[in-house]
Amino acid sequence: MPVTVLIADDQAMVREGFGALLAAQRDLTVVGHDADGREAVSEVVRLRPDVVLMDVRMPVLNGLEATAEIVSRRLDPPSRILMLTTFDIDDYVYEALRLGASGFLLKDAPADELVRAVRVVAAGESLLAPSITRRLIEEVTRRRPPRRAATGSLARLTGREREILELVATGMSNAEIAARLYLSDQTVKTHVSKVLTKLALRDRAQAVVFAYENGVVTPG
Repeated sequence: MPVTVLIADDQAMVREGFGALLAAQRDLTVVGHDADGREAVSEVVRLRPDVVLMDVRMPVLNGLEATAEIVSRRLDPPSRILMLTTFDIDDYVYEALRLGASGFLLKDAPADELVRAVRVVAAGESLLAPSITRRLIEEVTRRRPPRRAATGSLARLTGREREILELVATGMSNAEIAARLYLSDQTVKTHVSKVLTKLALRDRAQAVVFAYENGVVTPG
């Protein structure tokens, strides 16, 4: 079955351009185009797309508010949200990751990167653009000192799981972590799954935010 995608952006050229690009892929189907956040929420609930491309800044409801509302609906299976932003440092995007978005991408990213991003997010992985992830997290965490994790949450992790969390927070993929620790990809995937379960996190994107907010890793 093709991956279904809904595009939410207040610029018609962006909607049409991204729509044409994605529709040209055999494994992707664009099921909706929305110009504001409120309309996007309604259409996501009605159409249940696999992936939502969500602009950060939109009228009626912005991308952050729309993301929060979609996540609060607890759709099953969930529609995974990929935030689109014009700027490489954006507090709104950081907040969206905390709320449950699966990643973000710059609007001027190459076409093949956009297509790959949709596929990655649809597969259940998070996507944090490598060129800007570290700067985004570091910039925000400089203004938001680490807070103590909920009592005992980090204590639930084994030494290996905490090590995995630290590497996930640096933006490393499962394959890169596997190579670093001399483990199989499947073993790393299992560890990541256990980390998310024990910390009650939705995906890797929230794991990155958690790690920085709770001092597991520090900026710089």
